[in-house]
Amino acid sequence: MSEELRSQIKEIDIGSEMRTSFMDYAMSIIVSRALPDVRDGLKPVHRRILYAMSELGMSPDKPYKKSARIVGEVIGKYHPHGDSAVYETMVRMAQDFSLRYMLVDGHGNFGSIDGDMAAAMRYTEARLSKIAMELLRDINKETIDFAPNYDGEEQEPVVLPSRFPNLLVNGISGIAVGMATNIPPHNLREVIDGIQQLIENPNVTPLELMQSIKGPDFPTGGFILGREGIRQAYMTGRGSVTMRSRVEIEEVGNKARIIVNELPYQVIKARLIEKIAELVREKKIDGITDLRDESDRNGMRIVIELRRDVNPHVVLNNLYKQTAMQSNFGIIMLALVNGEPKVLNLREVLQHYLKHQQEVIRRRTEYDLKKAEARAHILEGLRIALDHLDQVIALIRASQTTDEAREGLMNTFNLSHDQAQAILDMRLQRLTGLERDKIEAEYAELMKKIAEYRAILADEQLILAIISEELKEIRDKFGDDRRSEITIGEESIEDEDLIPREDVVITITHTGYIKRLPVTTYRSQKRGGRGVVGMDTKNDDFVEHLFVTNTHHYLMFFTNKGKVYRLKAYEIPDLSRTARGTPIINLIQIEQGETINAVIPVESFETEQYLFFATKMGIVKKTPIDDYSNIRKGGLIAINLREDDDLIGVRLTDGNQGIIMGTKMGMSIHFPEQDVRSMGRSATGVKGIHLDDDDAVIDMDVVDPENSVLIVTSKGFGKRTPVSEYRTQSRGGKGIKTLNITPKNGPVVSLKIVRDDEDLMIITASGTIIRMSMAGISMMGRYTQGVRLINIREEDEVATLARVEKSEESPDGDEADGDWEETTEQ
Repeated sequence: MSEELRSQIKEIDIGSEMRTSFMDYAMSIIVSRALPDVRDGLKPVHRRILYAMSELGMSPDKPYKKSARIVGEVIGKYHPHGDSAVYETMVRMAQDFSLRYMLVDGHGNFGSIDGDMAAAMRYTEARLSKIAMELLRDINKETIDFAPNYDGEEQEPVVLPSRFPNLLVNGISGIAVGMATNIPPHNLREVIDGIQQLIENPNVTPLELMQSIKGPDFPTGGFILGREGIRQAYMTGRGSVTMRSRVEIEEVGNKARIIVNELPYQVIKARLIEKIAELVREKKIDGITDLRDESDRNGMRIVIELRRDVNPHVVLNNLYKQTAMQSNFGIIMLALVNGEPKVLNLREVLQHYLKHQQEVIRRRTEYDLKKAEARAHILEGLRIALDHLDQVIALIRASQTTDEAREGLMNTFNLSHDQAQAILDMRLQRLTGLERDKIEAEYAELMKKIAEYRAILADEQLILAIISEELKEIRDKFGDDRRSEITIGEESIEDEDLIPREDVVITITHTGYIKRLPVTTYRSQKRGGRGVVGMDTKNDDFVEHLFVTNTHHYLMFFTNKGKVYRLKAYEIPDLSRTARGTPIINLIQIEQGETINAVIPVESFETEQYLFFATKMGIVKKTPIDDYSNIRKGGLIAINLREDDDLIGVRLTDGNQGIIMGTKMGMSIHFPEQDVRSMGRSATGVKGIHLDDDDAVIDMDVVDPENSVLIVTSKGFGKRTPVSEYRTQSRGGKGIKTLNITPKNGPVVSLKIVRDDEDLMIITASGTIIRMSMAGISMMGRYTQGVRLINIREEDEVATLARVEKSEESPDGDEADGDWEETTEQ
């Protein structure tokens, strides 16, 4: 290598060069491609398309021209990039579902909300829309700066005059290097009203501007849920709004259908329908029988037919949750301010636009003033010539050349070159009296305008008044009603909104398997029937708990160790009648050795109620329910138990009821709840009944004098006894006999207060369930052993029972025979 070449080599750090080159590239993308200018709300490609169409004379009153011609003009003169990028941009500017106020008036196939592509550019035609002319208005009056195009042969506008606030009105989205913008469209009337508010009060806050600008207004309509996301975006420049389809529920006979009339912004209808169909096929949404698109030129109409037994509101909430019928729009109000990207709040966006308009009006006024002064200067020369007409004519006739005549006029009458030339160019008809009057009138009008222009340039308030007036004209001409309705509704859908409110049966096995199923699974039978198989269980497992609740109620799980856990009923898996269930340890974090000994359904913790506890050793306690409102995922101590004691029952009370407790060996005690004072959550409690050594408390209930006491034994015997036979005693005594225990009926397994209009569900250790009317159970005295309620095999026994509301379809026919039955849902 020669010394000359070696001297031209420059050593540079590759890291530094990479950083510099990447920053140059990034800024080029940011400024020249991806981000809009805060003044006109346009990216360079949008601006170049509109300017090229304007230069081609494609105004709304002119015929359409081929899109290919427009694209070629833009690429050839201003935007040296791919034709598809230019055409796709122009197509979007012509779609009424993409822009709130279309800037291109398209003729032909410009795509659809179904996601259909536009026809090729050689087939479609276009011209500027009427409102687009407002973006370009006064562009030829030196209102904005021009810069050389990419090859220096043409001039292109740096920004458009933008006589309406397009950045907010039409919104824009774009992804640059390390940043992105996503500004939603707004209503033209509201945005202009917001600017009027800013003109009147320059110190207005973004929150106050929301009095005029309610929120985004999407071209596809729909709903916007809540104002919190809007408020955050307007105050900080970043936020998120939730959009929801506009739907209505139609009743057709005994069935319902969901009609979708409007979709969230940028949701493709065809893809939405495909998604709904996919969810139905995968059985993630239940109850939809038919789905069709009945949209036409009159508007959108998606019809979702529903099965007659489903709640349409539940299906609708599932659609909102799992499809784009509800979606979010993340707002990032990022735009170029003096060539630099900045995140702006609502007030700052309007301020920058207003500042731009002040500059436009000032430059337009200066242009008009310069033109008026130039014309007035000419008219002054003509007036001088008319005042000395004979002398001017003689001077011109005596001159040999035009230059000599011009010089003579300039020297004789002290005229400028332009004035002298205008006199020489004056036609003879201007010498008539009428023409002289026109010149005088024109001159007087010009002097008046010049005074006005100078006054405007000298007073900023006059400039603001002009902006205000011209914006009002645009508002009145192009403004329309809001399409997107802002509701005060929820910000999000909670899971329980997707679950129907219905009664369900919850079962829990001895080894901790839990499930829920509809209460109608078990049809009522007469006492003495064989029952139905309610659950498949292993030989060493059996059902211990069965109760009825609502899907939206809380379930408080009390364990034998005195702890409490909490779930919503809908969180319990909905399984088939014969399914074993789900391990409860998958749902709540019970510890090793804990078993569920009581479950209380609770609708709300904000009540003046108490939880009344009873333990195996006869200890009782009463605690306000609101002490348990904040149950952690790992559980909470509900009662401090003594050694070798277990929690056997919990009831919800009002603090002034009677309590009855029953023991395994057939003893019971009835005492007022007031005998037990209210205690804290971690208290141990006081003695409720005095037990013999071989006895234990098996159940506890709240007394209702109008009802009866139901006793059920392990061998399937039971009876009802009037509450009046259980006299009130003092807490802590031995109590009285409630049932005569024999080897035939076995020890007591349950004691409950029941009503005649209830049904009884009995479940055995093997998983067999029978449902019967409570009124069909014999009423007997305390000392009797009861009658057989269910036929139980020798190796089986009653595990638990539950009271349920009487089935409307309970048969009153003969007792069931001894065959095992299979049940169908009713």
